[in-house]
Amino acid sequence: MEHLFAPWRMRYLRGESRTASNGGCLLCEIPEKGVSRDRLVLHRGSLCYVVMNAFPYTSGHLMVVPIAHGASLSDYPTDTLCEMTKLLKECEGIIQKVYQPGGFNMGINVGHAAGAGIAGHLHSHILPRWEGDTNFLTTVHETRVVPEDLRESYDRLLPFFQHL
Repeated sequence: MEHLFAPWRMRYLRGESRTASNGGCLLCEIPEKGVSRDRLVLHRGSLCYVVMNAFPYTSGHLMVVPIAHGASLSDYPTDTLCEMTKLLKECEGIIQKVYQPGGFNMGINVGHAAGAGIAGHLHSHILPRWEGDTNFLTTVHETRVVPEDLRESYDRLLPFFQHL
């Protein structure tokens, strides 16, 4: 019998991943140091930043996050939303080069009822997807297998973000 260990998931299950070290908003705290392997920040623009999801659905799962705090699209000026969209476009191209997926899921969940893990700070997700990437673990056991370590993914993606 094989065993799948994912001890890092316990932080997510306990809710430790949703609050900052000071008890505030995690998504406000993450970009404070700019591009950072420790915080998984790949790029910081003037209004938004790109960060790897610490609890990814797939390798290459990224998030584009406004630097300013706000819970929904209506909380942001158009220039922030334009930069967010521009960065999603850049992420799509970079993920395509690095992972060669067959497609993408992109989305924004506004509020807990919509599935937002951090409902108080708007963020968008972009996930590479491949034909047949749903397997029995996901379907039957509600478990995902992410085949690549987060830091390895970071190291593969970072060079492509350095030109932005």
